[in-house]
Amino acid sequence: MKGKQKPAFDADAFLRSAGAGRTVVTYQPTDVIFSQGSASDSVQYIQKGAVKLSVQSHGGKGAVVLMLGPGDFLGEEALAGHPVRLAAATAMTATTVLIVPKAQMIRMLHDQHALSDRFIAYMLARNIRIEADLVDQLFNSSEKRLARTLLLLARYGKPDDTHRVLPRISQETLAEMIGTTRSRVNFFMNSSRSSVSSNTTAASRSTIPS
Repeated sequence: MKGKQKPAFDADAFLRSAGAGRTVVTYQPTDVIFSQGSASDSVQYIQKGAVKLSVQSHGGKGAVVLMLGPGDFLGEEALAGHPVRLAAATAMTATTVLIVPKAQMIRMLHDQHALSDRFIAYMLARNIRIEADLVDQLFNSSEKRLARTLLLLARYGKPDDTHRVLPRISQETLAEMIGTTRSRVNFFMNSSRSSVSSNTTAASRSTIPS
């Protein structure tokens, strides 16, 4: 007889009750959670909402690195000894973030094996995602990159269906994410809508008896 399956570790519940020092902050859309180059002294855990990670060169050229959502960590470079933030984090929707000071996060990772396992698994999955993004940029067309990005934003294939609603993201942001222009994104989105509309019309006609 099989034993009962061990429940999955609830990082959110654990971090909420992990002792003094943590802070819960709510941000409104476009609020800056932290800036590129600011002090790297804490790790953030997203409880709800959407966060954009972006970088900007000295010449003023910018790019969107990642879009993050509930259950994701950010600011983890603090644990690797980086003194400053490598990217900027901006709230895309109303977002609630749990802020854990660097020293406390390190201590919890050492003491709480379940949290450590959850964090390592998350960072490995994120590293794989970044590698896949690089391959996507190198070998796929901008139209395919847009389709993949929209699926990732909707968290397609994730077990939690509650996160499959696309956050409100401008075409400019989508263009930055896939490395193309806003006009190309607009063209692809309009083409996609036209294709869906045509297929729907054809399907409805095929079901109507003559």
